[in-house]
Amino acid sequence: MATRTKDHYDTLGVAENASADEIKKAYRKLAKKYHPDANPGNPQAAERFKEISEAHGVLSAPAKRKKYDQIRKYGGLGAFTSRPGGAGPDARGFKFEDLGDIGGIGDIFSSIFDFGGKKTATRESRPTRGRHIEYLVEIPLKTAVRGGKVRVTVPISEECATCSGSGARPGTALEECSECAGRGEVIFGQGGFSVTRPCPACLGRGKVPDNPCGTCNGRGQVRTKKKLSVNVPSGVESGSKIRLSGQGERGPGGGKPGDLIIKFRVKQDRFFTREGMNLTCEVPINVAQAILGSKIKVRTIDAKKVVLSVPPNTQSGTTFRVRGQGVHKGENHGDQLVRVTVETPALSDEGRRTLEDLAEKEGLRH
Repeated sequence: MATRTKDHYDTLGVAENASADEIKKAYRKLAKKYHPDANPGNPQAAERFKEISEAHGVLSAPAKRKKYDQIRKYGGLGAFTSRPGGAGPDARGFKFEDLGDIGGIGDIFSSIFDFGGKKTATRESRPTRGRHIEYLVEIPLKTAVRGGKVRVTVPISEECATCSGSGARPGTALEECSECAGRGEVIFGQGGFSVTRPCPACLGRGKVPDNPCGTCNGRGQVRTKKKLSVNVPSGVESGSKIRLSGQGERGPGGGKPGDLIIKFRVKQDRFFTREGMNLTCEVPINVAQAILGSKIKVRTIDAKKVVLSVPPNTQSGTTFRVRGQGVHKGENHGDQLVRVTVETPALSDEGRRTLEDLAEKEGLRH
């Protein structure tokens, strides 16, 4: 005989295509009716209130509701069957725990779709994957353009090695949390509304140490710093990310560590500016070089110098292209764009008079 897990839409008494306002109105009405404050000493009302709060928590969040609808559509809510004689769930039945090894997806679905079952000791002790961490790293423009290695120190939280994450001094026991009665969560309610949160006393574990661990002060985690050498691919920009598998926080209970996501921010350079795949720079030349032409040396991002030919009568603002000296990204190489600016020299009085006489002879003065 099949037994179905409760349906959140049925719990709130709304249709599966109900709008957000309809869900909110249904929740308010039911929450007011079954709130523990309005039903003191009534355990059935308290349980009903919990179911209503869970249903609202899923259906009022668009992302959670979408995932819930997908699981509901493909039979995830009714796939639990019993063996003949009531021997328990059949091995063919769908359980979120069965998905636990696929990147922790079982834990994700179970946390979103908590179908009313209390957390068991087996579930709590089952290793889960650690948290992913995103860390911002500043790099010089040259490293972003050409690639290279950078040293980073990432602050992370890890399971306390002294107590193995239990929070209890080695050799001592854990006891049920009196704040949440071992559930690991508490409900804050006011005026007919409630919010479920991890219990602050036991940090969501449901148990507290009788004798706290001296290393982590009973928290089960310690803050530490992880030092890494990170390979920066050539051509990265501000906002580019790379993922380092298994370099995030350790998983509780010996679970797999999460990933470290490095996000880059490229520092401004005093000489170069990046424009797509090209690097631009500005080089000053004097009047004689501009009029008569010249050869000038220009620095590249690799700290080498190339010789650039400036033709006679070059105007200030003229841009020259040095091919292949821009950004390198795979097989694509950008160019270096050199913009020359003509600097006007400061003249002495005698030099100014000579220039004025020349301009007058040439008819340049009015």
